[in-house]
Amino acid sequence: MDWSKFFIPTLKEIPIGTEAVSHQLLLRAGLVHMLTSGVYSYLPLGLRVLKRIENIIREEMNAAGAVELFLPVLQPIELWQRTGRDKTLAEVMIRFKDKKNRDMCLGPTHEEVITDLVKGFVQSYRQLPINLYQIQTKFRDEIRPRFGIVRACEFIMKDAYSFDKDKEGLKKSYELMYQAYKNIFKRCRLSPVIIEADSGAMGGDVSHEFLVTAPIGEDEVVLCPACGFASVEGDSRHPGQKCPQCAKEFLEKKTAIELGHVFQLGLKYSSALGANYLDEKGQEKPIVMGCYGIGVSRLIAAIVEMNHDAKGIIWPAEVAPFDVEILVLKTDEPQLMTLARQLEQELARRGLAVLVDERDESAGVKFNDADLIGIPFRVILGKKTLSDKTVEIKNRRSGAVQLVPVASAIEKTAECVGS
Repeated sequence: MDWSKFFIPTLKEIPIGTEAVSHQLLLRAGLVHMLTSGVYSYLPLGLRVLKRIENIIREEMNAAGAVELFLPVLQPIELWQRTGRDKTLAEVMIRFKDKKNRDMCLGPTHEEVITDLVKGFVQSYRQLPINLYQIQTKFRDEIRPRFGIVRACEFIMKDAYSFDKDKEGLKKSYELMYQAYKNIFKRCRLSPVIIEADSGAMGGDVSHEFLVTAPIGEDEVVLCPACGFASVEGDSRHPGQKCPQCAKEFLEKKTAIELGHVFQLGLKYSSALGANYLDEKGQEKPIVMGCYGIGVSRLIAAIVEMNHDAKGIIWPAEVAPFDVEILVLKTDEPQLMTLARQLEQELARRGLAVLVDERDESAGVKFNDADLIGIPFRVILGKKTLSDKTVEIKNRRSGAVQLVPVASAIEKTAECVGS
């Protein structure tokens, strides 16, 4: 893919009114564009990152036995009234009347909808357990959108819902999702702290939050620097207290971004909406539920917060929009352009995504833009390629540079990406 054809509108200056580094870099690198406060377009680079994160999530959810579906955004308020959450979430719900004068909303989440769906098709214990998930846009009328796509009015979320016949089944489903979440965040090169949390408006008895400590965020946690113990700040957990787990260090207060939240919901939604099943004895019982959410678009911001330097983004390999960027420094040299096309084609045959910067721009502009968008590896074709028959391969994260013969450029580049 050629840079000039891909639509990458980079910015030199920090956009006015942006406080988070991730917000600044995502705008400057041309990954997202703000339409209005809390509402963003995902530009081609940003969409590629989003899709790679979604693929990681799908792979881990599928491996844990969950099945993907897609639920409607338009939801009747009547469903929400039956659980009482029309009042609980009243401040953030976007409501309206349709042309038939029905009270509707744009879904801020999907517990009610999925429960109503399963209620219509599950009658027997033989049909349980079930675990269904989706990756979809949610809508919340946030009073104060913050930090770019970290807290937005329109955002992308992965939400999963488990349905079991009893609490023991729920615990098994919960553990599968808990482990899947650890795998997802590890593959995104994030190291979240996991804390037992308040279930809040979601309901249920047990829930855990996955958070990553960062300079920005809307959550605060206390951490032990020695053993990694983490908790929310409270009467028995506060900065300066000796760690209750290892007693070696004092707890420190940190700002954090919530990445995901898992809940053992129990009977809250199934009881309210009449989602029941017949057990082995033919007795009717409510289905036991769990729900599991990840802020997919928020993950992009969290990854950037944890992977950048003064020059720009440094993408982890598994979520990068491209694997390799080829910089042609002298585009008026046919020999270099021919070599760039050969490298692009051969690397693509090996399954690598390649971006070719073939713009008629100065080397400085190309280097600055390459640092800004943060592709893991770049191959530089310039004067040394013509004079010495060598190419330069640079690692964006470490800054390490290798000069390799043109003849071995493909093998060496593929080796670097795969290492």
